[in-house]
Parts: sequence; structure tokens; C-alpha cells
Amino acid sequence: MTEYTNALAYLYSLEKFGMVFGLDNIRWILNLIGNPHEFIKAVHIGGTNGKGSVAAMLSHVFKAAGYRVGKYTSPHLVSFAERITIDEKKVTEAEVADLVVSIRQAVEAVDPRRTFTFFDFTTALAFEHFRKNHVDLALIEVGLGGRLDSTNVINPLVSVITNIAYDHMDYLGEDILRIAREKAGIIKRTVPVVTGAQDLPGQIIEETGRFNDSPVYVMDRDFFYEKKGTQSMTYSGLSIKLDDVFVNLKGDHQLGNAAIALCTSELLSMLGFGMDRRSIYEGLSQVTWPGRLEIIKERPEIILDGAHNVHGIKTLASFLKNQFPDRRRLLIFGVMKDKEYEKMLDELLPVVDEVIFTSSSNDRALQPESMKKVAPRAVIADDAAGALRKAKAMSGRNDVIIVTGSLYLIGECRAIINDIF
Repeated sequence: MTEYTNALAYLYSLEKFGMVFGLDNIRWILNLIGNPHEFIKAVHIGGTNGKGSVAAMLSHVFKAAGYRVGKYTSPHLVSFAERITIDEKKVTEAEVADLVVSIRQAVEAVDPRRTFTFFDFTTALAFEHFRKNHVDLALIEVGLGGRLDSTNVINPLVSVITNIAYDHMDYLGEDILRIAREKAGIIKRTVPVVTGAQDLPGQIIEETGRFNDSPVYVMDRDFFYEKKGTQSMTYSGLSIKLDDVFVNLKGDHQLGNAAIALCTSELLSMLGFGMDRRSIYEGLSQVTWPGRLEIIKERPEIILDGAHNVHGIKTLASFLKNQFPDRRRLLIFGVMKDKEYEKMLDELLPVVDEVIFTSSSNDRALQPESMKKVAPRAVIADDAAGALRKAKAMSGRNDVIIVTGSLYLIGECRAIINDIF
């Protein structure tokens, strides 16, 4: 086994400890290695959907402006290294191996029996990588929730909460009020907040902001966007107005994400991260974010989309209806056990013609047979490869194949799709 393979084996062995919420373990590790998070200037990005897209947009914009930009997101699709990037370049295998060895040795020298989660260790690894490489700005995506998430040890320049919808109710609570409070838990004292959340969740964010003396900038009140064409918009912000902004990510929802990224960029500019309009236009026109309405093949057209909750699935269903009104559509769907799969399928089934249920190899994946009661005529496939083969056999060159329901599933499909199509 290579050093990198050994490092990954160790990291994945920590998954047996599951999800443990709280900041004690991550603080313990970080203190042991010199608190690298205190040496980086960061943006903390939470919310239900769109976190990764906003992070990718900010990464491209500030890279175009000449800054050295770190980005930490989760989960990965194909390679662990996707989680940690600097200037959109993935952490190398050698860097991962060295970081795992050094942090593991530091931990075991003090307390070899100490247990912590995969995400605790990986978050510490990312912070140390950013410190060692002297990034100017680090974009840190919340893993799950906010208040008790391992990333919530940072004191950022700006906090972002994209939106709030039902998701991960087993961990965050069954009602939107509790979920909103958990996600608003990333708001720090006097740190400005940018949000696209509306209604009750928006009210919770504003109340939390007032309690912390943190100004809250709300989409459609403090900054605005208007769709002008496919993937194009105008933006009216805190101090700038922009026309004909092209966003290189598909779906109207990405225009809203771009507006959130632009308001965040304005605040960062006020805090010393100056940039010009060229950086905005160049960054957004070049932004990529794999697995989000990603057209990965043509004839048949194959779309990978990481929608994994009802809010995201509604967005996908609207996109399919508007973009492919006269095309036959085949759905490959797999989901985690804790998801509201029936509600998700209620949105998708009316806009597709054929359905294949499958599951990823993740232990938390729902078995496909469990979903047959929602769509009795659906085809069952044991795994991603089987689902893709069935879709190939069932589809014609002018059809559209959509893979969705789980980031783990689309990651597995992305890794093997060239072997099958």
C-alpha cells in the first residue's frame, strides 16, 4: 500500500465513530497542532443547498483577482482530494499522506485512545494545509447543520447562509424552526452575514444577527438579481451594479447563488480583499462545480445532479421540465435512508418517463426495493454500474438520463460512466 492509501485507510477507519456533534474534539486536535484555523482569514458558508456552488463561485472570483484561495467542501464525488483545494487545484496525494501522518502522530503521542470522527480529523487537516500554504482567503463549507459542526471553530470575515429547508431532520430536528436555529449557529459576534433565506428561517437569521450585533444582508432586500437570459443576470448590490453577468453553472437557482457570492464579495472588498469588475465577470464565467446539473455525456444526454433533499429536487424537476419539454427522460434515483424519498419522488415522477431505482455503496444508502411502493413499475438495479447499464439499454440517442438523489450515487456514476457509455 502507498502512503496515500494508508492515509485514506486511516481516515475512513474513523467513520466507525459516525457523526458526533460538538466542538470539543476538533478544538482538542487543533490546539495540539498549533490552532492553524486562527492563522487563516475565512468565509464560513452554511445553509441547506447551494453551499458548494457559492464556495466555487467565490473561489473563482478571488482567484481571478489574484488571491491565493483555499476551499474546503464535502462530500467528494470521486476523489478525497476534491474536498481541499488551493486556487482550484486539489491537494496532492503526497500532501494528504504527510498531513495525516503528522497530525496522527501528534494525537497518538498525547492520547492514543482519543476518538474523533472522520470529519473532525479532515477539517483539522484542511486548516493545517491552508496555514502551511499561506492562503490569503479560505472558503469553508459547513458539513452538516452549523452550530455544532466541526467547521464552527473559525471566526470568519463573513458568514453565509444560502437558504434553509428541511434536510437531515434526524440530526437537526423535525421542524424548520429548529433547523434554522442550528444553521444560524454559525453567526459570530459582529461578523456580517449574507443570506438568501426567507420567511421564518430568514427571521431566525435576522434575530440571531441582532443578538450578536452582526449586520445581516438579505437577498431581495439588500441586494438583488434579475434573470436576463439563460445563465445570465443583472446584479444590484450594496455598492455596485453589474449587467450581463454570465454564470457558468446551469439552472436558474445558480443565479441566486451567484448573487449571494457577489454580495459576499462586496463585503470582503470592504474588508481589504479588493477586486475589480473584470475578476467578477471572469470568475463567474469560468466557475465549475462537478455534479450539479452537470451534463457529462451527449447522445444520450446524461445529467448528474447532486440534489439530495426536497428543496433541491424541486429545482431539478423545474429545470428538466423547462429545458427538455419534448425529450424522453429516464431517471436513475438512489437516496440515503434518512431522506424524504417519497416527497422527492413526488416531485420527480411527473417529469420523467422511466425510473431506475438503485443505491450507492454507502452503508447509509436506502435499498432500492424500499422505493417500489412509490413507483411499482420502476426497474431495480443493485448498484451504480447496473443502473447505468440498464439506462443504456432502455435509452435512445435523443433521450435524457438523469442521475440524482445522492451525491454518493452520482460520484460512483461519474467514476465509471466512460466505461459504460
